[in-house]
Amino acid sequence: MKKLVISTALLSALALTGTAHAYQAEVGGSYTYTDWDDFDGTHNFGVDGTYYFNPVQTRNSPLNEAAFLDRASNVKAHVDYADNNGIKNTEYGAGAEVFIPNSDFYVSGNVSRDETKVKKTDIDNKVTYYGAEVGYLPAPGLLLALGLKGYDAKNGDDGVDPTVRAKYVTQVGQHDVNLEAFGAFGDLDEFKVRGDYYIDKTLSVGVDYYNNDLTDYDEWGVSAKKFFNQNVSLEGRVGFGDDANSYGVRAAYRF
Repeated sequence: MKKLVISTALLSALALTGTAHAYQAEVGGSYTYTDWDDFDGTHNFGVDGTYYFNPVQTRNSPLNEAAFLDRASNVKAHVDYADNNGIKNTEYGAGAEVFIPNSDFYVSGNVSRDETKVKKTDIDNKVTYYGAEVGYLPAPGLLLALGLKGYDAKNGDDGVDPTVRAKYVTQVGQHDVNLEAFGAFGDLDEFKVRGDYYIDKTLSVGVDYYNNDLTDYDEWGVSAKKFFNQNVSLEGRVGFGDDANSYGVRAAYRF
């Protein structure tokens, strides 16, 4: 009888948890090839990692949106490196997102450094970027944020501009949708939009557009991402710009 009671309790617990799964970190590696109209193609490699203060519960969320929907505070870092025809470019940065416990408020901050060196020349450019946001979640799956984004270049150029950002994960019919928009106004004059459609909880397709007046660059892209199980994912993106097309892939592992 005792064995029957214990077994029944375990089955009840499993039924309550359903398909829930938890992870606390993610690491990824990426590669991007850029096919320039007037230059040789360039190769870029990157690694990134995110650590969540508490285990992320995936529940019945799209796996790619589980951390956001679970309001999972985190710290993250990334490094990107390229060395093409004597031009070395390194970008590294770190950031943090905090969903204030027992409230609907959110804060974030980030800093990154972009370094470019050209062999056999005096070109050695360095630019530091930084940003901070304060946000509010007025409804499940909706984040609205205001902030500041700045840059400080070695050549003396600098600036700080206000930013706005929104992210909304919702359902359209039987499928999940992610919508994002970001804008920085002033010297940066930067904006981007993105939309993802989830065919199921493990597979999405998306479109995006990015424009930056500071770097005189704009590009739109199409992407797809697939989780082969709760831990392993693979994503790809093709970008189309005025002066170049880019082809990127990223693999990641959660644990």
